[in-house]
Amino acid sequence: MSGSPPPEGGFVRRVGLFQATAINMSQMCGIGPFVTIPLMVAAFGGPQAVIGFLAGALLALADGLVWAELGAAMPGSGGSYVYLRQAFQYRTGRLMPFLFVWTAMLFIPLIMSTGVVGFVQYLGYLAPDMGRTTGDLVGLGMILVVIILLWRGIEHIARITAVMWAVMITSVLLVIVAAATDFSADLAFTYPAHAFDLTSNHFWLGFAAGLTIGIYDYLGYNTTAYMGAEIKDPGRTLPRSIIFSIVGIMAIYLLLQIGTLGVIDWHRMTDPNDIASTSVASAVLEKTWGKGAADTVTVLILITAFASVFTGLLGGSRVPYDAARERVFFRPYAKLHPRHRFPMLGLATMGMVTAIGFLIGRHTDLATLIQLLTTVMVLVQALAQIAAVTVLRRRQPNLRRPYKMWLYPLPSLVALVGWLVIYGYADKNSPGRHPIEWSLAWLALGIVAYLLWARFEKVWPFGPKEITEEYLTAPVQDAEPAQA
Repeated sequence: MSGSPPPEGGFVRRVGLFQATAINMSQMCGIGPFVTIPLMVAAFGGPQAVIGFLAGALLALADGLVWAELGAAMPGSGGSYVYLRQAFQYRTGRLMPFLFVWTAMLFIPLIMSTGVVGFVQYLGYLAPDMGRTTGDLVGLGMILVVIILLWRGIEHIARITAVMWAVMITSVLLVIVAAATDFSADLAFTYPAHAFDLTSNHFWLGFAAGLTIGIYDYLGYNTTAYMGAEIKDPGRTLPRSIIFSIVGIMAIYLLLQIGTLGVIDWHRMTDPNDIASTSVASAVLEKTWGKGAADTVTVLILITAFASVFTGLLGGSRVPYDAARERVFFRPYAKLHPRHRFPMLGLATMGMVTAIGFLIGRHTDLATLIQLLTTVMVLVQALAQIAAVTVLRRRQPNLRRPYKMWLYPLPSLVALVGWLVIYGYADKNSPGRHPIEWSLAWLALGIVAYLLWARFEKVWPFGPKEITEEYLTAPVQDAEPAQA
């Protein structure tokens, strides 16, 4: 149900505020902070790395308000696809939503692949003799299990997600509490010389790298926006789930980051031969409560990593569904499972890309992979969606907006600057990898694919523009699904 008439037997609105927030937080927290704290420290060159998490939180909150306004006004499955379709149809037809789906089918599962890489990385703490081939097989097996679990109805998924959210909170809190029992302010707040030299190019390179890692850790605050057609009372639930999850994870991250730096000397995190550089949370538990506690919490972290991949593929698999149903993407993606009513091909495709990305990530640098993934998503999703808020306010002033962005347009401008910093510094932070060039090449390939597809479908620029403003006349979405 996306505002336009839903297909027979379409999605059912069963996900409430708690479950929606849990889905977001599970995706946001996941394995991310446990593997990126050492990366953040390396980027900044010291415990001032906490700046990266603060900057990431600010960008996530500003961008989250963009998602909140758009998601509340247009609660359909597909998230950005729906918003870009509505905003840019007047000038470029279906180009922008097609390009979004084109890029999303790459960057969403590849971001999930970093979670699988982190899973295998922490598993190495429990099985230090695990070889590379064994690790590859374990990661591929994990992806297969996730897909099997998602091959179910949403009512089962909501309950599973709530349990995984509780495990995630437990694992993070245990690391925070353990760090508090052996916390050293000297370790956490003793900075190297020139750590805050704002006139140094080194600082701003580190800041841009840290902002990239930070926003990567917060990614997931928009997961339920992809599931808008399955959210109860979306005009209220979607904005609250986004804001609540960002604020909650921000508090957790700060406690986790500062607590870790107060137990583990930051120099250890930059040593590739030290366990703290790959399994820093396990190192914290081992130093404070012993090896047995470290093993137990590592298991919980593995479950948390599993939950993040689970919820990411849950939301991401919905992206191509609406596009295909409305002839803006390949038509087979519009087919739902005959019994459980979920998009089969979208889930299967993203699962396959996740597996490929995992294998690539296992044999490359994780920080570079994060930089590449983030750069790919900036142009079509982040920047275009920020513009969509303003475009829709002008093009569709009568659109029902249950939530309007606070202090508009300030959050949009803050988000714009943050994403431009990430994109502008991408090549410098990944020397020799050329993430900007790769992102532009992928975008150009997407434009070529669109033109070929548009010619086949006989749509703009090879046919008339089809202006649809269904959300202007869509009925108010109730908390419960309407009865036939």
